[in-house]
Amino acid sequence: MTTATTTHTILRAEGFSCPSCVAKIEKQVGRLKGVENVKVHFASARVEIDHDAERVSVDDLVAAVVKAGYKATPAAF
Repeated sequence: MTTATTTHTILRAEGFSCPSCVAKIEKQVGRLKGVENVKVHFASARVEIDHDAERVSVDDLVAAVVKAGYKATPAAF
């Protein structure tokens, strides 16, 4: 039995201005294989993602946010 290692990644997103933008980002990132949980914090512009780092990289997560139409960068905190 193999156990997946879940990584908690925080991205800083820019360019979203409404609650429906949050849903768009969560839906786009949530589609990626290996992503277990996505939570966008509207007020702080943080995107918290629990994912299997072996299946989906931070670059993949950033690309998914970009695909949703917003800018994102990995956050140090």
